[in-house]
Amino acid sequence: MSVLTINNLSQKFGDFNVFSGLNASIPQQARIGLVGPNGIGKTSLLLILNGLVLPFSGTVNRASNVQIGYLRQEAIDAFAQKENTVYDEMLTVFAWLKDIEAQLRDLETQMSNGGSDDILDTYGELQETFERRGGYDYEVRIKQTLDGLGFTPQHHATPLSHLSGGQKTRALLARLLLEQPDLLVLDEPTNHLDVRAVEWLENALNQWDGALLIASHDRYFLDKVVNTIWEMNRTGIESFRGNYSAYVRQRTERLDHHVKLYEQEKERLEKELDYVKRNIVRASTNPMAVGRLKRLSRDLIGIQQLGLVAYKSSKSWSETGIEGARPMGVAEAEKAIKALEPPVTRPPKLRVRLEPTLRSGDLVLRSQGLKIGYPTRTLFTADDVRLERGECAALIGDNGTGKTTLIKTLMGELPALAGTLKLGASVKVAYFAQVHDDLTAENTVLDEIIRHKEMLISEARSYLAPYLFRKDDVYKKVEMLSGGERGRLALAILGLGGANFLLLDEPTNHLDIPAQEALQEVLEGFNGTVLLVSHDRYLIDRLGTQIWNLENGHLRVFGGTYAEYLVARDAERLASKAQRAAAKQQIQAEQKQVQQSRPSTKATRQQAASVRALETEINTLESKLAELGKTLERPQSPAEVQRLGQDYAETQARLESLLEQWSQLAETNRASTV
Repeated sequence: MSVLTINNLSQKFGDFNVFSGLNASIPQQARIGLVGPNGIGKTSLLLILNGLVLPFSGTVNRASNVQIGYLRQEAIDAFAQKENTVYDEMLTVFAWLKDIEAQLRDLETQMSNGGSDDILDTYGELQETFERRGGYDYEVRIKQTLDGLGFTPQHHATPLSHLSGGQKTRALLARLLLEQPDLLVLDEPTNHLDVRAVEWLENALNQWDGALLIASHDRYFLDKVVNTIWEMNRTGIESFRGNYSAYVRQRTERLDHHVKLYEQEKERLEKELDYVKRNIVRASTNPMAVGRLKRLSRDLIGIQQLGLVAYKSSKSWSETGIEGARPMGVAEAEKAIKALEPPVTRPPKLRVRLEPTLRSGDLVLRSQGLKIGYPTRTLFTADDVRLERGECAALIGDNGTGKTTLIKTLMGELPALAGTLKLGASVKVAYFAQVHDDLTAENTVLDEIIRHKEMLISEARSYLAPYLFRKDDVYKKVEMLSGGERGRLALAILGLGGANFLLLDEPTNHLDIPAQEALQEVLEGFNGTVLLVSHDRYLIDRLGTQIWNLENGHLRVFGGTYAEYLVARDAERLASKAQRAAAKQQIQAEQKQVQQSRPSTKATRQQAASVRALETEINTLESKLAELGKTLERPQSPAEVQRLGQDYAETQARLESLLEQWSQLAETNRASTV
């Protein structure tokens, strides 16, 4: 059963058709990724599905009682009570549970004063409902969700009105995850998340019981979360099974099939027309030629109305709705065949050209004892680096750790605080800046290209065309360009220099998926060396031969791919946890040995034995609490969170009781030894 169905949906603004003829359905527990170039109407579609905007035509049918949760790209005005703290806003999701909790407290008071059997029955029913619906674990879920999305305990008491735009978007995402709607619609959910939060969200969504519809440019995220891709174009939605990588493979195969189908069908239609033209003038063959012309005209009308692929996939003429259409004449059929065009599946493709004019030496970059930062502040120290020609070093780390500062140091704009950082022989460097602050705002696109390399206007226009600046686009001023257009212009300028060592600072920012794919394809074939600073894990996974992780004031070099780095990182984290547990056991063993070596009377020995027994049980309960805490930090199903939360509360209560007993016995033991 579908939770939502789209029927012949279209949207237009004035004379501009954003999209038309969209048909699709979202089944229960669907996990759909929505992709398409910028400007194709993905956000407009999501607004319509959520009832926030009316379509120009068509319908959206929702199953009865279906709840939809919608995360906009920017959630500045998402909260009605802006003076709520972050934590209070999360509590609003569970207001009905708080009401039940208040009723239970009231009934407990009545029972303590000798309540009736009816009160006991009511209490039992309410308590069962409270427990079944997560009454004992909702605060744990709130903490788990806020922590996972990057809110520290200090943020919990922050009023919503004091949050930045990105923080408000994360807070709305947290609330939606706690609300657990039947259909969760997310528009670019990873925009304001660091890598840790994105990984947490991936795990949370993989545990999601409802349906998901996610519009995202984050290809790695789509690979991890969805199992269906909707590719959106102006006239429809094409559905592909599998994650993003599977979609890329299928899309290529489907395009090849469509092109082959077009070529075969056009050849068949031309042969049919040739037969009709040769035989329709002969009396003996005229009836057969007329019949074939009728069939030919119905094919052509069907292709004109439905498109080649849709028409060929229909089972009968009656299914297409063109049965009985007026037959074409010979001249009209000939004109229709000439007008046939190959299936258009995507808009013009960005074609980036990055070709080194000079081959560098085998050693491109080397460092020793490096310390990076400013005279008043050291940002990080670094492992020794050795980067060779043809490699790609992917520099990862949180914002503010010093990635851009390292690039500035490498380019000679800042001195290293200590150590050496040297380029190899014949290395020619080009820098792609994240914020594109080297662009001149008042220049046109054409002016900016000519400023970086003198050429004729006709040559400049020809050079800009593969970067999708065509016709009057070349006369746009830089200050009027969108983020994606600025990125494309910066890539065009990057291609002018013929560099063999590229320093790329977030090159896929603001690029839609087709542009990201085009850039990735070029970088994969680039005959030079790359230092890539990026949060785009898909690009890192495809290009990286070394991973430079900047964390906790140190740059650590891992010699391998991103997939290999993740395996090594997770193994190291598990080993570190095991080492901490072993150290704790060692300390406890030493303390026990010291206690056993102390001389004591029979009475004090008995007291000490009681204390040790309590300590053993306390240690067991503390270990259990720690393990439960770690389990609760990982995404779980609501039922499992409820069970674990109740177990945690019971264990905590038992531990507090034992600690009180231990304190009394320990005090008695100390008094007897004085």
